[in-house]
Amino acid sequence: MRPRRLLAILASLAALALIAVGLTQLPGSSTGGRGQPPLTAAQQRALLVGSPPALAALHRKGGRLLSGGSASLHAELAALRGYPVVINKWASWCVPCRAEFGAFARVAAEYGRRVAFLGLDSGDSSRADALRFLRSHPVSYPSYYDASGALGLQTTDSSFTPVTVFIPVHGPPFIYQGQLPSTAKLEEEIKRYALDG
Repeated sequence: MRPRRLLAILASLAALALIAVGLTQLPGSSTGGRGQPPLTAAQQRALLVGSPPALAALHRKGGRLLSGGSASLHAELAALRGYPVVINKWASWCVPCRAEFGAFARVAAEYGRRVAFLGLDSGDSSRADALRFLRSHPVSYPSYYDASGALGLQTTDSSFTPVTVFIPVHGPPFIYQGQLPSTAKLEEEIKRYALDG
């Protein structure tokens, strides 16, 4: 085979490999981070066995869409006092939110025996769309439904999605604007801002 033709074939194969890798990184891809498949609800529950009572109570509401607005969210946060909290503001129509959801599902299951996770479905005009999304993307924590976006704005100081708030046991919250691009990045931010280093 001629060297020029061989180079052309190798270049084509390399391009195909890059396209394949890129497709796995598209928003809405179903990986749970680290190139791993997403965790099922049963796998998430298995990882959370032995959680302290306050966190176990939170896990029992996993995947649910709660109402009650600010009063309910603040009551939940009061029940979680003594634990670091991660609040992820998302919406079912938000492409970056969908892209990071697998990472949140995996990390919430892996860290959920010492860190509380909550979702805030902010700006979804259809509760049915949000519930459909949660059924197809199981997570071990509940989300609060915020159709108007007011609770999301109050909680994250931002009208955009996604936004994640890291609340340590001691010290001020840290607000991360935008998509957390990987499981590793989410873990890094949790260690830095929720677990006090």
